[in-house]
Amino acid sequence: MSPKALSRISPLKSSAIDLESIIEKYISGENTNFVVIDTEEILRRFNFALLDRELAPYNRTRFALIGHQPHLQTGYDATSIITRPLPDRVGLLVDTLNEFTRRGINILDLRSENDIKTQKLQIYVEVEGHQDDPTLSEALSFVESKVIGEENCIKILGSFPRVDMRVKKIKNIGFIGSGKMSSWFAERLENEGYKTVITGRSTPLRPEEMIPQVNVVVICVPISATSETIKQYGHLLDDGQALVLLAGESEAPIDSALDVTSEGVELLFVHNLWGPQTMTMKDKNAAIVRTKRSGSLCSEFESFLYKHGAEIYLDDQGKHDLLMGVCQKLPTIISVALAKTLKENNIDYRDLDSHSTLTSLYGVLSMARVHNQNPRTYAEIMATSGEGKKIVSSFIENVKYLFSIAENREIDQLCSIIEENRTSMPHAFLRSKMNQAQAVDAVLSDVGFKVD
Repeated sequence: MSPKALSRISPLKSSAIDLESIIEKYISGENTNFVVIDTEEILRRFNFALLDRELAPYNRTRFALIGHQPHLQTGYDATSIITRPLPDRVGLLVDTLNEFTRRGINILDLRSENDIKTQKLQIYVEVEGHQDDPTLSEALSFVESKVIGEENCIKILGSFPRVDMRVKKIKNIGFIGSGKMSSWFAERLENEGYKTVITGRSTPLRPEEMIPQVNVVVICVPISATSETIKQYGHLLDDGQALVLLAGESEAPIDSALDVTSEGVELLFVHNLWGPQTMTMKDKNAAIVRTKRSGSLCSEFESFLYKHGAEIYLDDQGKHDLLMGVCQKLPTIISVALAKTLKENNIDYRDLDSHSTLTSLYGVLSMARVHNQNPRTYAEIMATSGEGKKIVSSFIENVKYLFSIAENREIDQLCSIIEENRTSMPHAFLRSKMNQAQAVDAVLSDVGFKVD
């Protein structure tokens, strides 16, 4: 028979009496099918053998110290707010919470209840961040003025240093690469209580000086420089450290990292599919390639992405680079080629809207987006090697073939190709993507998107 666990959950005198009564029965031999889970002091009092400690190591009790002055920002804070009793309406609670979520503000605690006498709703929320943080301040102001629509309906109980209820193995994270993406990640990691340091060609602290001081090294440099950077610094990592590759191409960088780092160095590849202009990673895609050396430090970094709302997709090296060929390399090349074609043929860009269907407008939008951002980013994407190259090569051959039969007006043949393509696409894929396209069409049809 498996012994039953006896847990004393209350310090009340009656509980203590019940516990002592059961223990006396155990000592007398009346009942031997129990183990006692309690404080060490209680166990010692009855001369019980201590079998194990910390059976619930993540169980913590928090205490609040109430002061007269607001606590200054520490960089790792939380804020408690409470509303006055509010007239209830459908969606009030959800709308309130959404204002935090869409700004990437994590909600730590939530309580809501209706006042017994007035039946008005009162909401208590504890969120990450300090009340002086611009993002949190904006959220609170919007909730008060727009969502609830009543002045002075929110009371800030206070901001205070967060108590980390999790056991963290990572203390310090160092970046090699001083670009905007490194700063973007460093800021959010600092808000999670990690110490970060950024190094690069222009920083006083050199990467070789930083590496011995941190638990995790993150390489975040242009795609074309990733493998060379790994070869230059990877051998400096010691067993027990982790190397995280923030890059857009996986195969060559991972092979380089496995080659130059020792077996005791953890290794993880992360491709964040968003740029530093993004406010939050919620609902943004992150492609992750775990390696045979992805351990607990890598898992903790991955958990950081998950906590902040990233949609995580697990790839292997070949699959990642192949899909990036389809989803990034090829569309970028098409956008750049389209712009070059329009220029060579003296097309007036103002005429594009008047001659576009909603479907053909997608390509124009992509072209404009690519040319409205950092050209280096897209040049790096186009220049990636690996499995993605064969996607572009295959596409070019297919374009040549389709152009030749279109020139010959072989319409039946073109219809057959489209029909054959359609049979290879799952019906669920076609249905979901058509729904997405129609939703985009509805937005693009709005007069506000028309060019003056």
